[in-house]
Amino acid sequence: MRIVLALGGNALLARGQALTAENQRENIKKAAASIAAIAKEHEIVVVHGNGPQVGLLMEQNSAYQEYSPETTPYPMDVLGSQTCGMVGYMLQQELRNVDRELAIATLVTQTEVSKEDPAFANPTKFVGPVYTEERAKEIMASSDMMFKADGDYFRRVVPSPKPKDIVELQQVETLLKASNLVIACGGGGVPVCFDDNRIGTGVECVIDKDLTAELLAEKINADLFIILTDGSVYRNFGKEDQAEMKQATPAGLAEFNFPAGSMGPKIDAVCQFVNSGRGNAAIGSLFDLDRITRNEAGTLITQGEGIVYY
Repeated sequence: MRIVLALGGNALLARGQALTAENQRENIKKAAASIAAIAKEHEIVVVHGNGPQVGLLMEQNSAYQEYSPETTPYPMDVLGSQTCGMVGYMLQQELRNVDRELAIATLVTQTEVSKEDPAFANPTKFVGPVYTEERAKEIMASSDMMFKADGDYFRRVVPSPKPKDIVELQQVETLLKASNLVIACGGGGVPVCFDDNRIGTGVECVIDKDLTAELLAEKINADLFIILTDGSVYRNFGKEDQAEMKQATPAGLAEFNFPAGSMGPKIDAVCQFVNSGRGNAAIGSLFDLDRITRNEAGTLITQGEGIVYY
């Protein structure tokens, strides 16, 4: 099978862990072991998150500018590409350490977004460090950055437009046909817009990683699209009557309200792929990956009606 894997943030950093290279390396070793276990039997593309990593670089940029005011912070598209290289490097090295026969390639990938996307008119995605209201207003007065209240502090907000196209799609296909395990579209891809002459320019925004992974799965005609996160999809998660779903359909999932800040976007992404008619999708734990491909763990999303529980 041709499989697109969307790696959630927990694959790189457990909740509450410090964002050190050592911690990320240890978690990536575990992710690599799970992915390598299925890599010889299937064509694999891995799409990873990079939110915490970009946030850390933004804080480091901000701290350095205080020391050197003439050194302006790097834009988000540049920071995104930096973290794609870093995470991709760790993943491909640890995958090779698990199985030296694997051919692995990391591709820094640009994702096209539309200048007309309504998200640009209403930035809502929080990024970077926290500021006092006074400092946030100072920055807004001297730049085009926008800040909004996030609890007791203020944080920068940027647009989160939908992915329109994947620029290096042909390169992904070429690498797959050459029997590579491909790491691509990290963090949703480096966001770019194109003018009428198809000249590309980086954009200050954040693209949802799961939506880009879904688009990639459609574009390369994947047989299976898997979002790897903390676990399966549940009915009434966290309540006394919670129930783990073994198999579900877009129609069945539409009967539930999933939180916009956690499972909601993942449900939207897998349902979009299944509705495209190209194949099935699944949501489950990274450490059940081998069993997810055999429908023995996680939640499989297929066409049809109804929900089956474990």
